[in-house]
Amino acid sequence: MDSKIRAFMKHLHATLLLPLALLLPAGAARAERADSTKPMNVEADNLRYDDLKQTSVFTGRVVLTKGTIIIRGARVDVRQDPEGYQHGLVTGESGQRAFYRQKREGVDEYIEGEAETIEYDGKADRVKFVRRAEMRRYRGTVVSDEMNGNVITYENLTDVFSVDGGPPGSTAQPGGRVRAVLAPRSAASAAATPAAPPAGLRPSLTLGGDKK
Repeated sequence: MDSKIRAFMKHLHATLLLPLALLLPAGAARAERADSTKPMNVEADNLRYDDLKQTSVFTGRVVLTKGTIIIRGARVDVRQDPEGYQHGLVTGESGQRAFYRQKREGVDEYIEGEAETIEYDGKADRVKFVRRAEMRRYRGTVVSDEMNGNVITYENLTDVFSVDGGPPGSTAQPGGRVRAVLAPRSAASAAATPAAPPAGLRPSLTLGGDKK
């Protein structure tokens, strides 16, 4: 009995975190590497675990945190394949979207994403935001890049992402069009850095100013 409990806890620790490595391609920064060594904290109303199928299902106001990673949704399904890779699906509340956020390695930048469902393929190292998808990058507290589409896919191994619009008339993406706002890196950096205060005037000690 104790061995089954230990195996269950080991499975939860190893597989229930969804290390969604979502990035934008600008710059060489990656997802925060230290997140993989951080403890995982999970809050949910219910948990169903199937040891035979190697699946775990959290339901009801699910919040997953691990290091800088934050994931929120109504339901999180996690499956581990025979090779040990994890595959996850995060579903938002009815009429709302699931949420994902993570810091980028070595810089003061964060990636946020929202969609009705968020899919993660651990073997391909791919994350996908599906239906009413939105992705934002923050430099400090300033939004520097933002994009919307029906499906946003990020390939972590190649630093390539794609944004697909829905079909014309789609309710998931009005107009079926992709929308993006991409700030130049120099301009975004300047916006994230507070301007230096102007130099103060040096008071004169005499009415006529300094003597020559």
